[in-house]
Amino acid sequence: MAGIIPKNKIKGVDFCGSKDYCYIIRSDLGCYMRSSDFHKGSDLSIHALHPSCQHGDHYFADYSYFYIIKGDECRRVTDLTEDTDSEVFTLHPKNRGGDHYLGFLELSTDIPNFVYDMIHRGCNGFFVIFQEKGTYTANLRKDCKEFSFNGEFPLHPNCKDGLYYWGDPDHYYFLKPTSKWGVEYYKGTRLNTADCTAVLSVHPDVLNFLPGGLSITNGPAFSKWVNIKHLNNDSPTPVTWQKKVTKKVGYNKEKMSEMTHNWKIAASASISAGGLAGFITQCQFSISAEYGGSSVNTEKETWTEETEEEEQLSFELKPHECLYLWQYQLGLGSESVLFCKDLKITDKPDPPPEVPLPPA
Repeated sequence: MAGIIPKNKIKGVDFCGSKDYCYIIRSDLGCYMRSSDFHKGSDLSIHALHPSCQHGDHYFADYSYFYIIKGDECRRVTDLTEDTDSEVFTLHPKNRGGDHYLGFLELSTDIPNFVYDMIHRGCNGFFVIFQEKGTYTANLRKDCKEFSFNGEFPLHPNCKDGLYYWGDPDHYYFLKPTSKWGVEYYKGTRLNTADCTAVLSVHPDVLNFLPGGLSITNGPAFSKWVNIKHLNNDSPTPVTWQKKVTKKVGYNKEKMSEMTHNWKIAASASISAGGLAGFITQCQFSISAEYGGSSVNTEKETWTEETEEEEQLSFELKPHECLYLWQYQLGLGSESVLFCKDLKITDKPDPPPEVPLPPA
């Protein structure tokens, strides 16, 4: 199977939007992606997350600020990389425990006119979506106490199954589960009506940054023993076989580079495109098969750029005996991208039963 891991299955991953850009937060990687258009894959850049801005439960943004929710508290900053102008406040009880948070829209749901007045006065707030209940609330930030509005509205059925939600000044968006058309996101102005103004596909370069995305752009992950050599003694006498075997070891740099070739890595990120691609690929292998992973942990291995190594092997094959040389490889779709060092030898065509990597 292949699919994007939903927000409730992975901590520190979220979407948020502002006036000019939309963002994908990857706390597990210590960075975030910024883009002016997820559909076109425009202006893709990778930036570091400041340590104080990492591992949030939820992320959202408005005209001027980013917000990081951890438990019952919210941290407001103007820059996720530098943690500038930071302020922490306690969430109102009605704002706690939401499944998704997104900034107010200028044109949104059927909420009172004073909320629109509030928005135009620059006193923004946020929506809180409770997916299981199928509702959302329009709640305000602490610096807008003169407005007391805590109405709860029903989500339209078409808006209930989003994997991630985000907003900008004019629209709300939510990522849909993978369908026969691939990964798409909805764009609309009212969460309680079926008013989606567009259904847009997500650009492959954006998908590559999402947890589970590589299984969609490259195919599901696999980890298995691959037979790299077959030895057969058809004679009635023993035969000594002595030869050098060439094997690939390390990671496929060319394949890794394809994942990030349209990403601009900001200096603040302190990581190369290849290094980031390696981390993302390792994350893909560690997730479950439900989201296109293979549930193995590759972090304890040291992966260098792919090289060819020769190994001198010597065997005595008995009459009519066969030997099989196996190498453990990990890949995406049908192409291997990681090659383990060790070889295994069996006298049967079945691959070895053991897995040389620990489970994720």
